[in-house]
Amino acid sequence: MNVRALSGHAEFAEAVRLQKVIWGFPDLELLPVRFFVVASRIGGQNLGAFDGARMAGFLLAIPGIKRDSGVAYLHSHMLGVLSDYRDAGVGRMLKLAQRDDALARGIPLIEWSFDPFEAKNAYFNLELLGAIVRTYVPNMYGISPSPLHAGLPTDRCIAEWWIAETTRAKTDVVARVSLPPQKTRESQESLARELQRHFADGLAVTGFERSGNTGTYLLSPWPSK
Repeated sequence: MNVRALSGHAEFAEAVRLQKVIWGFPDLELLPVRFFVVASRIGGQNLGAFDGARMAGFLLAIPGIKRDSGVAYLHSHMLGVLSDYRDAGVGRMLKLAQRDDALARGIPLIEWSFDPFEAKNAYFNLELLGAIVRTYVPNMYGISPSPLHAGLPTDRCIAEWWIAETTRAKTDVVARVSLPPQKTRESQESLARELQRHFADGLAVTGFERSGNTGTYLLSPWPSK
């Protein structure tokens, strides 16, 4: 498997096609080729994982600047892997290549959103990569027609990956928030209330204990933003 920057409109178009294959997005939801072109020209990232000539997965990120601190960062907007290559470490390869590129450019932070009910993603983000979470955004993208969202609001946690820190400081776990057994509007609201209450008290999610398709968020004291 080879991970490299996407090159040219044909590879951008293949990344657009993969959006349909991986997520089943309708045309209205697809990020078009021109978005990949813009991202590549303004300091973003378009990375592809290739099995020979076949694109097995891709990653798209755009640059940003924190309003409160002026810190430059990358917003990692999309990462997808074909089902044939799931659980083969392709996503991790893409994220590590993203980290290496960002470090080489002096960018200290990469952020992205994820569905807090996706236990596998939560474990990957928090335990394997070492990201933290201290922001919960209700219905971040609005109600989506994608069957993946089942007509529910697109609540998201924001992962902060401080890549210049080689190890994340170990702090005592002072609170635990378990994922509800099913994702419903009521369980989304319940999870949001619990996490946001802890965030307001100066805690951050620093770990995740996974148990099958569910798990528990682990929260620790963390410096304010």
